[in-house]
Amino acid sequence: MSVSIRLRREGAKNRPYYKVVVADSRSPRDGKFIEIIGRYDPKMPSHNSSLNVERVEYWISKGAQPSDTVRSLIKKNKKQAATAEAPSQPEQATSEPIQQESSPASPSVETAS
Repeated sequence: MSVSIRLRREGAKNRPYYKVVVADSRSPRDGKFIEIIGRYDPKMPSHNSSLNVERVEYWISKGAQPSDTVRSLIKKNKKQAATAEAPSQPEQATSEPIQQESSPASPSVETAS
């Protein structure tokens, strides 16, 4: 049994939505599958996919072949995960507590009459 990682189409007419599935390569596109490992929405402008990268790597290690589109999604999600894990520039920690300047309340002016 050869296993493939591919897209399974869902959603309404003219509004496709895909799930990334692990399936037997002989089963139909929207047919029986082994495991759902992600999603992909091509209509969303940004961050339109999410994958369980650990499960993808597991299935690839077992011999699963990703489709061309899924291969590009894997690459994109690994890149996003790497940038999310990379620490941004660390803020300088100060040992002194931050003091806020208190604005003086309306000064009381005494007038001599």
